[in-house]
Amino acid sequence: MRTDTPNSPHISGRWRRIGSAAAATAALVLAGFGTAVHANAATATSHKVSAGTIAAQVAKAHVQYEKAGCGATPKKGFAACNALRVTGGTTAFMEKQAALKGIAPKTIKPNAATDDPTGYGPTDIQSAYGLTSAASSDGSGETVAIVDAYDDPNAEADLATYRSYYGLSDCTTDNGCFSKVSQTGSTTSLPSADSGWAGEISLDLDMVSATCPNCNILLVEAKSASDANLGTAVNEAVKLGAKFVSNSYGGSESSSDTTYDSSYYKHAGVAITASAGDEGYGAEYPAASRYVTAVGGTKLSSSSNSRGWTESVWKTSSTEGTGSGCSSYDAKPSWQTDTGCTKRMIADVSAVADPATGVSVYDSYGDDGTGWNTYGGTSASSPIIASVYALAGTPGSSDYPAEYPYNAAGTSALNDVTSGNNGSCSTAYFCTAESGYDGPTGWGTPEGLDAFTG
Repeated sequence: MRTDTPNSPHISGRWRRIGSAAAATAALVLAGFGTAVHANAATATSHKVSAGTIAAQVAKAHVQYEKAGCGATPKKGFAACNALRVTGGTTAFMEKQAALKGIAPKTIKPNAATDDPTGYGPTDIQSAYGLTSAASSDGSGETVAIVDAYDDPNAEADLATYRSYYGLSDCTTDNGCFSKVSQTGSTTSLPSADSGWAGEISLDLDMVSATCPNCNILLVEAKSASDANLGTAVNEAVKLGAKFVSNSYGGSESSSDTTYDSSYYKHAGVAITASAGDEGYGAEYPAASRYVTAVGGTKLSSSSNSRGWTESVWKTSSTEGTGSGCSSYDAKPSWQTDTGCTKRMIADVSAVADPATGVSVYDSYGDDGTGWNTYGGTSASSPIIASVYALAGTPGSSDYPAEYPYNAAGTSALNDVTSGNNGSCSTAYFCTAESGYDGPTGWGTPEGLDAFTG
């Protein structure tokens, strides 16, 4: 992480909705509510509204947000989370709901969570990435591990609230779906609690639930945010049998990274994902590891096109947006063939990360909001992609699954993101979206599972 002052609010760009009235209304009904009761409660109305009115309303989406309490610039040898929490304004989701009901949108009050979701939910995520059928039928028996620092005492209870609201099946310690351990595998001797990392943990758990509802979830809590402890937690996750491991954190690159690669992230047969970062153009570690799938971030907007969604590079300012870049230390893997970077290039793929088009999260621990929050940052996109890998099935035992999207490059298995940038750079594709591969979004976002299987 580089130089942003932690906990400073930022303003997102505007977000537009276009298309026919019928398409707009259909998209609005798919508002992220997982059950008929919640869908009806949120959207039932006799109000008639034109596509133009909806577009005008949604274009008003305008939010303020801050780094999560775990996002302060870390000292050398430590990592920060890549999570941003909306603290004010109206999200795209809220504007859609208001337009459908014909009412003025509610406003998120600074530093206050809400009683109901204000961001995208499971239906949205599954629809946007062609996962609706797979999320219903696949993932049973697979375990997605989440690696974070410190303890979230309310993790299981908050997960239960999220899943209950959206009509997802129970995922508890008692039924074997959820487990929480320390970096040594202990279920009783856990790290000290931390409210900032608790918000990150809730975001990660909820994104696994949204993307792969049938998956088991393993939360491994490192005793601190040091590179060594987080890496030890990754090893523990793999030791405990997880074939999919998400890491929503990062820090500055260093000459130690190649050692960390072999010590912590080199696990054949395991899909390991890492956030590309939230500070715009520039490389982070462990996203720079050649053994992980580096995940960038997008702005996800509903559309009248056949997909129903469009995406562009997430960028708020020159210092805030998805990370990308050419590693200074990590060797280029054989399957990565872009010619402008002689070492490892970030990112490989991407998913939603813009707070203005952010995701709903339920978190009840500490000062980062008690109740429903909207989060963005590449901390959202990393667990989404790890869960897509899980839906696609267990990787080959000798594979490094970061290669899988490259095997599907240029096909309909990935949504190519071709607009936007995350800053200025001397080699255009390092920071600017273009047809095919680019740094901010890699080869694009999932369209089903075919790009995430060997």
